[in-house]
Amino acid sequence: MAVKDEVLRRLTDHKGEAVSGESLAQELGVSRTAVWKAIKSLQSAGYPIEAGTNRGYSLPEDTDFMSGEAIKAFLAEDIPVYYYDKVTSTNDKAREIAADEKPARALVAANCQTSGRGRIGRVFASPAGKGLYMSIILRPSFDMSRSVLVTTAASVAVVRALEKLYDIHPKIKWVNDIYLDGKKITGILTEAVTDFESGQIESLIVGIGVNCFESSAAEKEASSYGFIGGSISRNTLAAQIVNEFMPIADNIEDRSFIEDYREHSNVIGRSMLVYKAGSLGDPDARPLRAKATGIAENGGLIIVHEDGPLKGETEILTSGEISIRFSDADII
Repeated sequence: MAVKDEVLRRLTDHKGEAVSGESLAQELGVSRTAVWKAIKSLQSAGYPIEAGTNRGYSLPEDTDFMSGEAIKAFLAEDIPVYYYDKVTSTNDKAREIAADEKPARALVAANCQTSGRGRIGRVFASPAGKGLYMSIILRPSFDMSRSVLVTTAASVAVVRALEKLYDIHPKIKWVNDIYLDGKKITGILTEAVTDFESGQIESLIVGIGVNCFESSAAEKEASSYGFIGGSISRNTLAAQIVNEFMPIADNIEDRSFIEDYREHSNVIGRSMLVYKAGSLGDPDARPLRAKATGIAENGGLIIVHEDGPLKGETEILTSGEISIRFSDADII
């Protein structure tokens, strides 16, 4: 790792505190001059590093300047990081990168999305500086039947990252949303890039959007909008999500992460409306009333029908949409 990346990592770990050049040099095993050059390089890149005689170097407590270099400084493995100030969506950009450059795995992140989206074409508000918008590119070694577990794995990775970094206890709404105190803070959208000739999956794109800070623009998009708040480093959070996700993805068949998913579920034991996959987007479709009783080993939602011709029967949903409140206007 480059000296400036190591310096940035240490200053980020001690935001709001002064760290002396001498201590940085000793910790990194480099000269004071190397530290000074690293600081100048970071300042030139836009980092608001404060420096003063006999005071050392410091990043203000409220600093949240994103960059690919800063994200890489906290990654457990060396993978390509593509950072942009503005994109239509990180999934769109990741698709381009996956097709053109074909990385085995990579991370795409942005400060703003102009056309952020969720499932079935829903808008995911992505105002500049207010959230973490990222996509992970994978070249899977498993087939399509296992790839359906990826969204479940991503949900667990986000929850684990949030719990490790912040004193919060998020919950998972099947299949791809993370909630905090009853409000949605994260959406996940997994898409496949396929080979038209073979029909095989070339890459999987796992898009993750996290509402980090309060945003009136985002609140207008959804009544269920929530955010983390407090002192957050989006660079650190992006890296930690990747660090949690990659080991799960590498051992997807292990499925031990499913238990973590169950423990964080906010739907088990609750009645809900179920919209089958074929009815999504159809304004005339009638939802089914059911009760969630568990999460299956394949990540599917186990439900018991509460009305209709299937009343009392058990079914495992692997696709579709659910609403925890009995109102078409409240589908979340």
